[in-house]
Amino acid sequence: MLPIPNPDVIYRSLSEGAVLFSTRDEVYFGLNDVGARVWELLPPAAATVDEICHELAGRYPDASPVTIRGDVEDLLAALAEHGLVLDRREEPEEEDAAETAARTADIERR
Repeated sequence: MLPIPNPDVIYRSLSEGAVLFSTRDEVYFGLNDVGARVWELLPPAAATVDEICHELAGRYPDASPVTIRGDVEDLLAALAEHGLVLDRREEPEEEDAAETAARTADIERR
């Protein structure tokens, strides 16, 4: 089962990838183009690692399926290690989501 994006994380697309910022832990995490696409494919866009790998294989036909899967799994592990994604069993309650939205709005006003 794929993890879900942590609602405390702000995602911003850039010309060559993206940046993630955790409003709770103040962690910045850079993503290249492939990493940004993996982030965009997290639930609800995709439900399994296989779906993400299939999408990436279509975009990058020269990459081997083994390499794609390994890279996706490594990225998901790194995102989890930094608290940027959550196991679906750790989904925040609605109260936490409202608090996160308020904190995000405050940061974006600055």
